[in-house]
Amino acid sequence: MSEPELDVVGIGFGPSNLAMAIAVSEHNDAGGPDARVTTRFLERQAGFGWHRGMLLDDATMQVSFLKDLVTLRNPTSEFSFLRYLHSQGRLIDFINHKSLFPLRVEFHDYFSWAAAQVGDQVTYDTEVLSVTPVTDAAGDVVAADVLSRNGGRLSTHRARNLIIGTGLRPRLPEGVTASDRVWHTSDLLHNMPKLKGTQPRRIIVVGAGQSAAEAVATMHREFPETEICAVFSRYGYSPADDSSFANRIFDPDAVDDFYLAPEDVKQQLMGYHANTNYSVVDIDLIDDLYRRAYQEKVLGRERLRMLNVSRMTHVTDGPDQVVAGIRSLVTGETTSLTADVIVCATGYHVADPYAILGELGDLCLRDDQGRPKVERDYRAATDPRLRVGIYLQGGTEHTHGITSALLSNTAIRVGEILDSVITRKTAPALVAV
Repeated sequence: MSEPELDVVGIGFGPSNLAMAIAVSEHNDAGGPDARVTTRFLERQAGFGWHRGMLLDDATMQVSFLKDLVTLRNPTSEFSFLRYLHSQGRLIDFINHKSLFPLRVEFHDYFSWAAAQVGDQVTYDTEVLSVTPVTDAAGDVVAADVLSRNGGRLSTHRARNLIIGTGLRPRLPEGVTASDRVWHTSDLLHNMPKLKGTQPRRIIVVGAGQSAAEAVATMHREFPETEICAVFSRYGYSPADDSSFANRIFDPDAVDDFYLAPEDVKQQLMGYHANTNYSVVDIDLIDDLYRRAYQEKVLGRERLRMLNVSRMTHVTDGPDQVVAGIRSLVTGETTSLTADVIVCATGYHVADPYAILGELGDLCLRDDQGRPKVERDYRAATDPRLRVGIYLQGGTEHTHGITSALLSNTAIRVGEILDSVITRKTAPALVAV
């Protein structure tokens, strides 16, 4: 056992746990040796990566650069996006650009720059195999042993606290399986080279959100001889509400309001403000797609087709083509549409955060809908016998609101989790087993 008593083991190293590693680094630099927090983050990928398959050259962030990994928690941090720009010699250029929203590929580079500075806290290319309890004489679980595999090497890290940040999983329509001809948008850039040098006749893009619209725009531009069919159940793409008052749903104070609200009010708030984030598109992109469609209509060659008020009912995959059943919600009629590729921009789902925990997961409490019960500090509510802190970075939308899986509140959230870990660090020292 290389590190027998760590304060924190983090499972996953996306932006949320990266922000946590930075918060720990800053805390340790500011305090004496007694105040230090020891960590190890375990990441399956070979290096830092965040939605690499959608790092389109012209795609921009949907959140302000000020909602980076640190600024809302520590405006003087050396890990801010502005500090990154300065290090790259682009600070003045960015100011002259007069935009709050960097390119997505640029923000990914910022994340990678920050991750490199806390690389001593993370082990990449590592799969977590199991989590097992460590009990004291009274039978209470006082630590967790995390078994992981890096290549052919097995390691065990013992932790007082676990921070689960395993991210989201791509969701495909029911009954649809990914293949060489059926893609999820998360793999768009990885799969597009397969079509280079070919002349696709038709590409179908399913979905009504930002990723769907970006995929339509990208395929339409990259394959100028190809018919692009956008399939969605709405009448048209709906614009994201990024107005000033609506944006308050992403404020740190809104987390308190949501957490304390009765369940029916929580549902109302999610319904009222879903159009700030879900199945919506930036208005500039909507205008661009409409301009393209109208221009093609004027020129008499319409290859950008909007199959609105429609749903894809089934997919038949073959070696040379794929056939989709497209049902009109107006008439009920189903039409077969043959394509070279179907791109599913059908969102993501949150994996059960307790699935990796084994026996420990059985001691984590759930509500009557099977969702995790979570305290305000993002610590899972557990059986009293479980004294290990289980903190959730994601999967808390039902308790903490819409920012649960978004960058907007990440800096504040990790500060709250770290404060909770430090406050509880006065627990009795672990007994070697």
